[in-house]
Amino acid sequence: MKGSRILKSEDKRKEEFMLPGEKKYPHIFSPIQIGKIWVKNRIKYASTETNYNYSDGFVSEKELAYIEAHARGGSGIVTTQGAYTDPRGEGQGYVGMMGIWDDKFIPGLKRMADVIHAGDAVACLQLMHCGRVGGINLPYTVGPSAIRQRLRRFRPPQKMSIPEIEECIQEHIDGARRAVEAGYEIIEISGIVGYLISNFISKYTNWRSDEYGGDIHGRSTFMRKIVEGIRKEIGQDVALGIRLCAWEMLDDMEGNTEEESMQSLKIAEAAGCDYISVTVGWQESLGSVISRDIPMGKWLYVAERTKKALNIPVSMAYRLFVPEIPEQAIADGNLDIWEMCRPQIADPALPNKIMWDKQEDIVPCVACQVCLARLFRDAPVTCTVRPSCGHEGEREWGYYGFPKAEIKRKIFIAGAGIAGLQAAGIAAEKGHDVSVYEKTDHVGGQWYYASRNPWGEDSEKYWDDQEFMRWVSHMKAQCDKHGVNFVMNTPVTVELLDKEKPDSLVIATGAVPEVPDVPGVDKPHVIDMFDVFTGKVKLGKNVVILGGSGAAISLALFVIDKVEKDGIKDFSLAMIDPASRFGADVNPSYIWRYRLRLRKAKVQQLTYGKVKEIKDQAVVADWKIVDRKTKEKQEFKDQEVPADTVILATLVPNHNLGYGSFTGDTAMIGDCVWIRRGIDAIQDGFRLGTRF
Repeated sequence: MKGSRILKSEDKRKEEFMLPGEKKYPHIFSPIQIGKIWVKNRIKYASTETNYNYSDGFVSEKELAYIEAHARGGSGIVTTQGAYTDPRGEGQGYVGMMGIWDDKFIPGLKRMADVIHAGDAVACLQLMHCGRVGGINLPYTVGPSAIRQRLRRFRPPQKMSIPEIEECIQEHIDGARRAVEAGYEIIEISGIVGYLISNFISKYTNWRSDEYGGDIHGRSTFMRKIVEGIRKEIGQDVALGIRLCAWEMLDDMEGNTEEESMQSLKIAEAAGCDYISVTVGWQESLGSVISRDIPMGKWLYVAERTKKALNIPVSMAYRLFVPEIPEQAIADGNLDIWEMCRPQIADPALPNKIMWDKQEDIVPCVACQVCLARLFRDAPVTCTVRPSCGHEGEREWGYYGFPKAEIKRKIFIAGAGIAGLQAAGIAAEKGHDVSVYEKTDHVGGQWYYASRNPWGEDSEKYWDDQEFMRWVSHMKAQCDKHGVNFVMNTPVTVELLDKEKPDSLVIATGAVPEVPDVPGVDKPHVIDMFDVFTGKVKLGKNVVILGGSGAAISLALFVIDKVEKDGIKDFSLAMIDPASRFGADVNPSYIWRYRLRLRKAKVQQLTYGKVKEIKDQAVVADWKIVDRKTKEKQEFKDQEVPADTVILATLVPNHNLGYGSFTGDTAMIGDCVWIRRGIDAIQDGFRLGTRF
C-alpha cells in the first residue's frame, strides 16, 4: 500500500509539470523505444520529397532550413527525404532528390542530422530507390520485370539481371553505412507506392522465376537481403525500420492480396527491422488513398491488423490529420507511432501546438495535393495553406513570425474570402489596424460554399470538402487573435471610405457567377450557384449547370448528393460549357475521381457548348462531343436540353468594387483580379500582407 501511494504521488507531481496537450493526449506524448533508441514522443515526421535539393544530389540550404523547421516543431523523430543509393541515377525519382551513393555526400547529410539533433529530435534517414518510377534523368527505369507502365508519365522499365540486383542490395547497405557515419540514429528503407522494393514484392510487377521471384517469400528476397545486410552493417545500436505496403490496391492488376502483403511485413520483422511503417496503395492504384474523399482514420484497420501480426512498433501516416484519432488508436493498442507528411508540410510546428493545446494555431492541411502535383511536375513543393513552405530560412516570408511595422496603418479589406482573411491576418500580426467588411453573414468566400454538406451541416454523412472550413476557422482565429475587426453584412462603399478615411484599401471581393447575354436568363428558374450551396433555392428534376470549371464540378457533385438526400426520382443533370474538357483547372490528383463520380451519376457533359436560349422547361444550345480515342467529333445544333432549373456556375471577377475615386493605397487580390484556384488567392493575400 505504501509503495502504491508513493507511485500515485510521483504520478501527480509528474502531471503538474505536464503541458496542457500532454495531459489531453498522454499516449501521443509518451516516450517509445525503437530498437535501442528512445524517442521522446510518438510523433514521426514522415519522409517527404521536396525537390529543394540540388540536382546532383547534394543537400541545399533550402532543404536544411525546411528540415530545421520540422526539428524545432516538436516531433520525436524527423525523417529526411529519401536518398537514392546508386550512381547511375536509376533510383532517383525526383529532380531535387538527395543522394547517398558516395562518401562525398556525408558532410551535407551530417549537417542535416546536426540540425535535427539541435531541435531535440531523433534523426532518421530514409534510403529510397524509386524503381519503376525512378530514372528521372534517364530514358528508362529498372525493376524485377519489364512490366509496361500504367502511367504515361514514367519511362519504360528494364528487367534487372541478378548481378544488377546484387549490386543494388550492396548499394543500399553502403548507403546505410554512410547514414550512420553522418550521425543518424535510425535508418529507414522505403518499399512503398511503387518504388523498387515494392516492385519486387508485388506479383503485379515481379514475374521472375529465379530466387527473386515466385511466391511471396521469393518476391520478398530482395527486401530481406537488404534488411539483413544493413542490420549486419550497422549493428544493433542503430535502429532500422522499413515502410511497406499493407494493401497495394492493385487487385485489378492482380497485385498482392492483403494476406500476401502481411507476409512481407512478417519477413521484414524476421530479417531484423525494429519497426514497420505501413501504407496503403500505389501511385498506379485506381482508388483514392490520401485525398479528401477518404475520411480521416479510414486506414487504421491496416495498422490494427499489423499490430496483431507483429511484435515490433507499428507506425502509420495517411489521413491522420487530427490528434484525437491517433491518440485513441495508440490507447487501444492499434498503433504505436503517429506518422505525418502533409499535415506537417502545412505546419511543421504542429506537434508543439498540440502539446500546448493551441490547435486553433495549427495551419491545417486541406488534402488539396498541390504538394504532390508539384513533385510530379519536377517543381519544388509548395503548400496551398502555408505560402512560407520552402522559405523557412528567409525572414521576409515570416515562418517564425513577422516583425511589427514601423508605421501603423488603418487598413480596410473588402471581402472575407480566403484572400482577404490571409491578408488581414498578416497585416494585423504586423501591428496594423485592420477592419474586414463582408457583405454576407459568414467568412470563407468560395471555400465556405464548397464546404456545405448536401446531407445537412449536422449530418454524420461524410462530405469531403467540409475540410476547407478547418483552414477558414484557423485563419479567422488568427485574425481575432491579432485584433482584426470584422464587420459583417456590410459591403464597402464610397460613403464608408469618405467617412472612415483608411490609409489602405484591399479589394478582395472574389468572384460571382456570370450572367450570360441570352434570352430567358431572367426567368425565375435561373439561379445563382451560391444559393444552391446554402439551400436558399429548391432544385427541380431536370437541372442544367452552365459552367465546366472546378467550381462547376464541385457544384455538380453537391447537386448529385443533394438530389439523393431529397429522394428526387427520374432526375437528370447536364453541364454546358465552351471548354473542350471540364475541370481543366482541377488538381490531377482529384479530377479523375470527380470525372468517375460524374459518369457514375450519368451527368451529361456537353463540351464546346454555347447556350442560345433559356426556355421554361429547356435550354437551347449547340455543343460537340469528341471521342478522346478516335478524335471523332459529333456536332449538335439548336438542341433542347430538359431544364426546370438552370444554375449559373461560370465564375467571373466581381467588379462591383474597383479602382475609383479613393486616393489612398489600393490593391486587388484573389478572384476579383482573375479566376484562379485557392492557392493563388491565399498567395495573393499573403504577399500583400507582407508588404504592409
